[in-house]
Amino acid sequence: MELGLVGLGKMGGNMRERIRRAGHTVIGYDRNADLADAHSLEELVGKLSGPRVVWVMVPAGEPTQSTIDELARLLEPGDVVVDGGNSRWTDDEKHAEELAAKGIGFVDCGVSGGVWGLENGYALMYGGDAEHVAAVQPFFDALKPAGDFGAVHAGKVGAGHFAKMVHNGIEYAMMQAYAEGWELLEKVDSVTDVREVFRSWQEGTVIRSWLLDLAVNALDEDEHLAGLKGYAQDSGEGRWTVEAAIDNAVPLPAITASLFARFASRQDDSPQMKMIAALRNQFGGHAVAQK
Repeated sequence: MELGLVGLGKMGGNMRERIRRAGHTVIGYDRNADLADAHSLEELVGKLSGPRVVWVMVPAGEPTQSTIDELARLLEPGDVVVDGGNSRWTDDEKHAEELAAKGIGFVDCGVSGGVWGLENGYALMYGGDAEHVAAVQPFFDALKPAGDFGAVHAGKVGAGHFAKMVHNGIEYAMMQAYAEGWELLEKVDSVTDVREVFRSWQEGTVIRSWLLDLAVNALDEDEHLAGLKGYAQDSGEGRWTVEAAIDNAVPLPAITASLFARFASRQDDSPQMKMIAALRNQFGGHAVAQK
């Protein structure tokens, strides 16, 4: 099958390769001509046979909106657009309505896997009508991890991005817990090898996880994270999770506190935020601020 893929950055480029390895044809477009198979959205659409599926992997907000606006002019009834970026779920219904007016389907998809997704597969959470999801299913199957799990039709339009938002909120809180424990271990004189304590937790403990494995990777690279500045950005999804909790009167004390801790990192060189920054770099290739 054929797929158009818009946005070939850290995630999109590896997704193109994984889908190709599954035997599908992928025509990619990116503003960086060195990465692109087509050099405009018009050329990309022209290279695909109908009914078309075009997957958008660009930053949330205006970049996504302008891309979908242009695709709405170029695509035809029966085609489907997938938004696989980190869009706010409230934008999805708007996009679906705009495209439906032209007979074009819409699916929102939260994608998790970062720079490891090419080899390990991507966890996928998608929302939309069953007929539109079915058109994209071969590509979901190509991207997901091996086995029975790792992908879910979470519900109607918006459900995929809402599920991914909650996933990222949980991720905030888990990273914060590891970072706080790491700082406390580093602080006391009695513990002489914090890195090996973290490594010992990788087997047989209830707190073992992929994030713990990545923390050990980071400590192997820089045992005391001395080269990192204690500053960590937030992607926006942590804020949206807290806002959704307020709107629905759901208490999220751990996730909310972890978001506020990132704000605190912008005021001082926080030791905890060195670990948060290191973990984000390990799993997603996010930039770190060096001293």
